[in-house]
Amino acid sequence: MKLQRLLSLTRQAVDAYGLIESDDRIAVGISGGKDSLTLLYALHGLKRFYPKPFKLYAITVDLGLEGMDFSPVKNLCKQLSVPYTIVSTDIGKILFQARQESNPCALCAKMRKGALNQAALDLNCNKVAYAHHKDDVIETMLLSLIYEGRFYSFSPRTYLDRTELTVIRPMIYVNEADVIGFKNKYHLPVCKNLCPVDGHTKREYIKNTIRHLEQENPGSKKRMFHAIINSNIPGWPPDTLSGK
Repeated sequence: MKLQRLLSLTRQAVDAYGLIESDDRIAVGISGGKDSLTLLYALHGLKRFYPKPFKLYAITVDLGLEGMDFSPVKNLCKQLSVPYTIVSTDIGKILFQARQESNPCALCAKMRKGALNQAALDLNCNKVAYAHHKDDVIETMLLSLIYEGRFYSFSPRTYLDRTELTVIRPMIYVNEADVIGFKNKYHLPVCKNLCPVDGHTKREYIKNTIRHLEQENPGSKKRMFHAIINSNIPGWPPDTLSGK
């Protein structure tokens, strides 16, 4: 996927769900993976021509896992002239040494979000951008359906009462396959994920299940995504472009 296509899909989501307003200060959560680096490129590119001016800040929550190196991300942010903050934490030690969690994902996500949100507030940001793409939307729906018994997926825009931050997800129209193509085409400096449970989660199982469904029923992913955005899920803002 070329940068122009990425910017087009990002702007569609931003315009459809009112994700960016004038003078927003947006903190981009950067894990060092392909998704978050693609989001950084997308918002940096959009910033150059979007009619509503906004500022960008990149934040990485370092879990404290031995061997993690974020210097490639630091260099990229320097090239893009985006201020970069690394938040040092002991989340990895808490999860895998102190608590010895066998299913740490939910707690890890909660702790990472807490650290990210606090860092965003310290930078006087009013919004936090997550790098969830279209595949994440579909996977979350199936996870919720299978393990919780409800039809749900996260919203493109969510206001957090406690912190008064707004979470935005500008890449919900972007396929993961296109993110992979973008990463390869533009040689993104992806940092290796050193999490001990990476690739052995319920989400990975759901990802593989969706892959099989798509192989046996071509177009099923597209239909599931449209079912989500057209189902009036509580918390989802209306699509201002389509009127839904």
